[in-house]
Amino acid sequence: MDVAVSNAVSTALYMNQAQTAEQAQMQLFKQSLDMQSQQVSEVLASANMGAQPDLAQEGNVGTQINTYA
Repeated sequence: MDVAVSNAVSTALYMNQAQTAEQAQMQLFKQSLDMQSQQVSEVLASANMGAQPDLAQEGNVGTQINTYA
């Protein structure tokens, strides 16, 4: 019986360590996803800021061809 109890305790300790390591990995994974989300949001926001203006609606200049460079 002593060997069986020792094996059970050893297995329980191993499972506890594995669970702790898994929790740390998941936390790191969540942090990296949050950083990627923030970076994508910043890229999309900067893409909207550099959008070219529309053609002029009236007048002789800028109503046919957009020459904005």
